Amino acid sequence: MAEIELRQVAKKFGDLWAVKPMDLTIYDGEFVALLGPSGCGKTTTLRMISGLEAVTEGRIFINGKDVTWLSASQRDIAFVFQFFALYPQMTVRQNIAFPLESQGMKRAEINQRVAEVVKLLEIGHLLQRKPPALSGGDKQRVALARSLVRKPACFLMDEPLGALDAEFREVMRAEIKRLHLAQHATTVYVTHDQVEAMAMGDRIVVMSAAEVQQIGTPAQVYHDPANLFVANFIGSPGMNLVPGKYVGDEVHLRGGSVYPTPPAWRPTLAARWQRDDVIVGFRPEAAQVSETGAIRGMVYASDLHGSYTMLHVSLNGELRPNGNGEDTIVHIRARRDVHYVIGSLVRFDLNPEMVRFFDPESEKAIAKEVRG
Repeated sequence: MAEIELRQVAKKFGDLWAVKPMDLTIYDGEFVALLGPSGCGKTTTLRMISGLEAVTEGRIFINGKDVTWLSASQRDIAFVFQFFALYPQMTVRQNIAFPLESQGMKRAEINQRVAEVVKLLEIGHLLQRKPPALSGGDKQRVALARSLVRKPACFLMDEPLGALDAEFREVMRAEIKRLHLAQHATTVYVTHDQVEAMAMGDRIVVMSAAEVQQIGTPAQVYHDPANLFVANFIGSPGMNLVPGKYVGDEVHLRGGSVYPTPPAWRPTLAARWQRDDVIVGFRPEAAQVSETGAIRGMVYASDLHGSYTMLHVSLNGELRPNGNGEDTIVHIRARRDVHYVIGSLVRFDLNPEMVRFFDPESEKAIAKEVRG
């Protein structure tokens, strides 16, 4: 397959940054997801890798070869779009074989390659049908087959599951991951769906406002977000982010609770914290409901999620926002078999291994010092 390297690659439209200078290496056989909200620059990045969009700055290398100014057809890549782009007048078999026929490949080799991908994707029963007669999931399988049959150096996928319903998306997520592992294919996958990115990516490139916010494994971006954007964007719901003031070994949280900082964090906060403002971050599963918990709040809403209950708790003790912007609602993953009355008081503690701290001014995560 291939290694893809971006060196200070950037794109501007007039004075507007579509992608700010970024460095990224996608290793041979790796599955990298570009994740972010609409307009963050992820599709533009993919199009620059493919050669469909010219770079404004920087260089792009595939397998060590500078392809910055080569056309898409010269880069040995396959592109899978959100909309299937199949030829409606052709059968499934003709659609799959078309890229090879256009290259002038011999009939025997075309037949062999088509047979291989048809078997891999289990679409032999569709070969004589035409795209208008196919379901959305089958159309996407055919589009994947047409890309796979070329045996390109790398695969670039732009929201390939966006046009499918929820059930088909789950099936196709597993299908694409299975194909990736079977082919050991270098893959760059654009999505705004964090579930797709977390489930499929070996690494995730989180983007926002034309800039890379964090590059890491799914576990890294979930448990150790680099900044407030990643903390809030990753997870459903995102990380709870509670403003407070660091005083001694405690954080006085908005809403009145006092949270004793974990001992492992105290040297870092004491040595490096010059201001008293700090943000405490924790995932819903990091909160543990307890009658003696240090943090208190009022149950604002309660949702049963089958195996657990998601509590929405107002740390200000308010049942409705008071409009002054000071309300803090946190989300707690609690036991499913306990009923929580709306308006009742709840107390909870935090798993010290899962707590993170952020600088409210820079919005960056505070790195815990490791002391031997």
